[in-house]
Amino acid sequence: MSRYYKTTENRVFDGVVNLVMILTLLICFLPFVYMAALSFSSSKAIINNQVSFWPVGFNLEAYKQIFTYPNFFQAYGNTFFYTICGTTIAMLMTIMFAYPLSKDYLLGHKFFMKLVVISMFFAGGMIPNYLLVSSLHLTGTRWAMLLPFCISQFNLIIMVNAFKGLPHELEEAALIDGLGYWGILRRIVVPLSTAAIATVGLYYAVFFWNDWFNSLIYLNKDQYPVMLFLRNIVNGTAMVGDGAGSADKTSLGIAIKSAVIIVSTLPIIILYPFLQKYFVKGLTVGGVKG
Repeated sequence: MSRYYKTTENRVFDGVVNLVMILTLLICFLPFVYMAALSFSSSKAIINNQVSFWPVGFNLEAYKQIFTYPNFFQAYGNTFFYTICGTTIAMLMTIMFAYPLSKDYLLGHKFFMKLVVISMFFAGGMIPNYLLVSSLHLTGTRWAMLLPFCISQFNLIIMVNAFKGLPHELEEAALIDGLGYWGILRRIVVPLSTAAIATVGLYYAVFFWNDWFNSLIYLNKDQYPVMLFLRNIVNGTAMVGDGAGSADKTSLGIAIKSAVIIVSTLPIIILYPFLQKYFVKGLTVGGVKG
C-alpha cells in the first residue's frame, strides 16, 4: 500500500489537490483580510487607495462610529437570541422528527420520507409563506424567525442517515432492559450521534445568524437582526460619517461597512474551528451501508 502512494501519478494528484485547496482558501480568506484592513485604516489611506491586506494609518474610528448607532447593540442582541433559540428549537424538532423516520418498519415511513424529499424541491413561495405566517399571527413577533424555519429537509436527511447508521442491537438491548423509546433517544441515540448533531447544529446556527430577508418581511424595526442592520449600511440606507467632508465621509463609510462586516461575522468564524472536526464524519455518517 505504501508503494502505491509513492507513485509519480499519485504524487502529482496530491500536489494538484493541495494547490486547489490552497487557492480556494486564499479566495475565501483574502477578502475577509482586506475588509479587516480597511476597517482599521485611516481615511487618508482609503482615499489614496493605499490599503491592501494590512492596515495603513491604524485607527479605531470606524468601530467607534458603529458602536454609537442606537440600534447596533440591540440588533446584535436580537441576532444572538434568534441564533441560540432558533438553533435549539430546530435541533429538538429535527431530532424528534428524524428518529421515527429512521425506523423503516414504522407505518407510513415511506410516505413521510417522500413528503420530505418533495418539499426540498417544491416550495409554496414567498407570498403563500407570508400569508401562512400572517394567518398564524406571527408577523411582528420573534416567533416569525423561529417556528417557520425550525426544520430543514437537508439537515433532517443527514440526521435520519446518522440514526440509521447506529447498531440496532443497542436499541433492542435497551428495550429488553425496560428502557422506553424516549429513554433510548436521550441516553443512547443522541450521545452516539454527536458528530451529526454538531454538524447540523452549526448549519442551523449559520442560517439563523445570516438570515436577514425574512426579518425584513416579518419583523418590526426594533426586532431586526444585525445582518439586516449590515444590509442597510451596505446599501446606504443608514447614515454613515455624519458631519464629515465629502471625501472623508466616503472613506469613513467604506471603513464602517468593513467594520460591520467584521463584527457581524466574527462570532461564526470563532465558532467554526471548534465544530469543524465533526464535518466530514457528520456528513458521511450513514452514507455507506454494508
